[in-house]
Amino acid sequence: MSIFLGRDKIVRLMRTVSSKWNAQSPDHFPSLLRADHHHHETSTAPPEKEYAFEMACSNIRYGEGVTCEVGKDFKNLHSKNICVMTDKQLLDTVGVRMALQSLDDEKLNYKLFTDIKVEPSDESFKRAIDFAKDGNFDSFLAIGGGSVIDTCKASNLYSTNPSADFLDYVNAPIGKGLPVLHTLKPLIAIPTTAGTGSETTGTAIFGLDKLRAKTGIANRALRPLIGLIDPLNMKTLPERVAAWSGLDVLCHALESYTALPYNERSPRPASPELRPAYQGSNPISDIWTEAALQICNKYLVRAVFDADDMEARSTMLLASSYAGIGFGNAGVHLCHAMSYPIAGLVKDYQAKDYPTDNPIIPHGLSVVITAPAVFRFTATACPERHLKSAALLGADIFGKKESDAGAILSDRLCSIMNDLKVPNGLEALGYTKDDIPSIVKGTLPQHRVTKLSPVKHSDEELDEILTEILQNSMTIY
Repeated sequence: MSIFLGRDKIVRLMRTVSSKWNAQSPDHFPSLLRADHHHHETSTAPPEKEYAFEMACSNIRYGEGVTCEVGKDFKNLHSKNICVMTDKQLLDTVGVRMALQSLDDEKLNYKLFTDIKVEPSDESFKRAIDFAKDGNFDSFLAIGGGSVIDTCKASNLYSTNPSADFLDYVNAPIGKGLPVLHTLKPLIAIPTTAGTGSETTGTAIFGLDKLRAKTGIANRALRPLIGLIDPLNMKTLPERVAAWSGLDVLCHALESYTALPYNERSPRPASPELRPAYQGSNPISDIWTEAALQICNKYLVRAVFDADDMEARSTMLLASSYAGIGFGNAGVHLCHAMSYPIAGLVKDYQAKDYPTDNPIIPHGLSVVITAPAVFRFTATACPERHLKSAALLGADIFGKKESDAGAILSDRLCSIMNDLKVPNGLEALGYTKDDIPSIVKGTLPQHRVTKLSPVKHSDEELDEILTEILQNSMTIY
């Protein structure tokens, strides 16, 4: 009986997905998939819009103490020379100590690189890449937040193809955006923040110094082999780091859930390896992002303000990976697109709890600061998704109109941001109206994410969103 029950559930799920996503008619599929295909047809023009999506993420192992298993993992990989990357500020933390002890217990050879920049730049990436090239490593281990894991991904990418120019793999139009066709070395990631989800994705984000804006590299080949998700590494997470990384989880989930649907993205790639990692919202990513939003509603504020609340911090760590799986395949859009120049053009804002004397606007803060205005703007494209997002975040949507979706979601976000003591608008981060053209200019080249906005936007509309955030800063939240 249980076999038939399982089958029924599967059938219902497939029907739901089919109905929900309104699969394209056979005329939109390649000729080989069409029932009316005849062998004498010589060619068919590829459809303008995408017809498929591809899911990819790292293996995940979750549990208290799994950091101690990393030595056995590398031993099973027959690793002989391991590159270990971490932030020097983390050297005395329990996570790094457990990991290094695990490598020592298995008598594995490794070299340590700690010259990691919080919110990495192209120059800090290049220093790490040079270290990896010189070391001739056969495996990589990243222990830290997104900055460490992304730096390690880039080091693996370029050290395994040492002849590549740095801009070869950087996202177009800033770089060439070339596909990764060579084999990378195994990389294991151990996150020490509940935020970026970098342990699940093929994305590495950095600031390009000459442009004073962030960009990145996105390719499935960069994904870690496995992410070791250990709640013990959450015990020492500072309050503000927990806040900004947690809000990054929230925006990852919201943006991927409201992104342009995968079957509306165009043009369809000429070959499968050219299909981008960020493909648009899709029914599998939806499952992970919905779960992440529910967790954020229940646990985010608790996790920030109570370091001893291990239930909240452990569950937010899972939410980070859930959202990572979601956005790592669906992608993000305008909040992240505008966050890159907001962070890159920082003047003198100094974030609390970050171990640097340099001005810094943490990634999660630079993302969430635009969120209320962005989701008011995008709600017209898919109001039902904006309403459901608000509901998943705890808002009462009973009897509410779709025309109010943007305002409802925005208000709920403002409430969360107020609870988490987010600075009040762009002015609080040191920007003035005169800075808005530069932020717009830095947003425009972010095609990897701007093209996933569910609403097409002009330069003037981006200006209006940023002006709203700036001028109405006292009434946003």
